[in-house]
Amino acid sequence: MPTLTRASATAEVEAQAGPASRERGRQAEFWRRFRRNKPAVVGLVIVLLLTALAILAPVLTPHDPQEQNLSAVFQPPSREHPLGTDHLGRDIAARLLYGARYSLTIGALAVGIGLVVGIPLGVVSGYYGGFVDLVIQRITDILLSFPTFLLALSLVAALGVGIQNAVLAVGIGTVPAFVRLVRGVVLVVREQPYVEAARSLGFSDGRIIFRHILVNSLPPVIVQATLSMGSTILVAAGLGFLGLGVPPGTPEWGAMLGEGRQYIFSASHLATIPGVAIFLAVLAFNLVGDGLRDALDPRLRNAKAS
Repeated sequence: MPTLTRASATAEVEAQAGPASRERGRQAEFWRRFRRNKPAVVGLVIVLLLTALAILAPVLTPHDPQEQNLSAVFQPPSREHPLGTDHLGRDIAARLLYGARYSLTIGALAVGIGLVVGIPLGVVSGYYGGFVDLVIQRITDILLSFPTFLLALSLVAALGVGIQNAVLAVGIGTVPAFVRLVRGVVLVVREQPYVEAARSLGFSDGRIIFRHILVNSLPPVIVQATLSMGSTILVAAGLGFLGLGVPPGTPEWGAMLGEGRQYIFSASHLATIPGVAIFLAVLAFNLVGDGLRDALDPRLRNAKAS
């Protein structure tokens, strides 16, 4: 019986892990499944629209979102001020557009912290196990024992008010979910035949982790990241509502909502407009996350097909 060379064995291992020749077909099939999910498509359109509005804010409005005009307070919608003005004469439409920049950026950076910190910890915890796994999971348990908003509130109280501190506080709250998710996926993937074959060929742990384990852990991580965007925007808005997120006067949706609560009976639109924006953003990311989960999870696909 002929002996397999190292090169042929390596090719066999990588073929089992996911042949590159089928990658295009998988991507095309993914997009077909995603497009069939109408709520997910609507959510994606809303996300792209909010992103475009945030990027094009200086082009879409000539007004400075922080410029005050006390002689033009509480003006109704007009050509100059499409959504009217607030209690300080600031253009609401301009503040809403620029507020999308702050809210979406805080959410994206917070999720980025969760990914950068949570994925390595989850991989190390699931792949190596033992004492390292015990320590990481106990720290994760401690963080999970706090409600997400309460944890962010406590961190902001310790760090102080500011955009950087708000991002850090909200981002730390996302880490435990990524650690647990990645660890669970790694525990399954590390027992697969192609990983065992890679170990038997003497591949290093780093190569196995990057070539096989991380690649096969990406789908659930992508879904979790999308769903976390909605929750981080909501938590950041809560901090802004309490005046603990961004500095006063910053056109962030949560801060706008907090300023408008004083006029909820006399000028309810000051709170309603940013509230609707937060609602749409959170709903859109949740719809996209659900659509990605349905398109990427083979168990859900098989259940629906049957």
